[in-house]
Amino acid sequence: MLQAHSLLWNYLWIAPNLVLLVVGFILWKRGSAGHVPAFLAFAIISGLGQLAVYGADVAPFVSVHSFWLLSWVVLLSEALLKFLVVGEVLSRLLVPYPSVSRLGRTLVSGFGAVLVLLAGVIAGFAHGEDSPTRLISGFHLLEQTVFVIELGLVVFLFLFAAYFHLSWDRLSFGILFGLGVSASVQLATWAVVANASPSDHTRNLFDFLNPAAYHLVVLMWLYYVLVPQKAGTKSEVPLPENNLAVWNRELERLLQQ
Repeated sequence: MLQAHSLLWNYLWIAPNLVLLVVGFILWKRGSAGHVPAFLAFAIISGLGQLAVYGADVAPFVSVHSFWLLSWVVLLSEALLKFLVVGEVLSRLLVPYPSVSRLGRTLVSGFGAVLVLLAGVIAGFAHGEDSPTRLISGFHLLEQTVFVIELGLVVFLFLFAAYFHLSWDRLSFGILFGLGVSASVQLATWAVVANASPSDHTRNLFDFLNPAAYHLVVLMWLYYVLVPQKAGTKSEVPLPENNLAVWNRELERLLQQ
């Protein structure tokens, strides 16, 4: 496609994905792959996928059709992995309740995956005069849908944890908070551009805002990975009886039958 971009644009496209690959490498090097495998897979696949999309954008031999097909594949892969990450975070949040943890992870991951695939099918039939137009309009429709679902799940998990007074581990909180910030900025900029009719100059600034916000999010993830959680003394006091404890006990009883 051979698109000409400014130095800042190139930096904001390349740098966050290189940092994300560094995050994945550190997790693997420290043996944390078993703790957050979905996030590790997201860091590697998303980083490599976005770099591939950037390469397709600047390569003169890549057609417009091929570029948007690759963008679709990367977007779908990222979306499915994001919902696996959200399910993984929920599972880590519910460690004291293993049966509820397994069920919650399955439901959240499966629910997100089904919605993404459904949104992908709907976006694939988006109206357009020709194939490239349909690919582009469908891509943006799918991208917005993914961010809406993602932000909804993130907000739900924070409210869920607050309601049941669940304790976050440091890395899970950082991962989920980063996903929420990224989705919020994307949806906010889209809302402003769609409803406020900004000038071309303002639109260009918004084009830089989204990757800049994502860059900050990836740097935050790097910080949470590099700075380990302080070891604390576990309380010997048993967890108080609540609805989660009751649900966990009943699920275990049901599974043992």
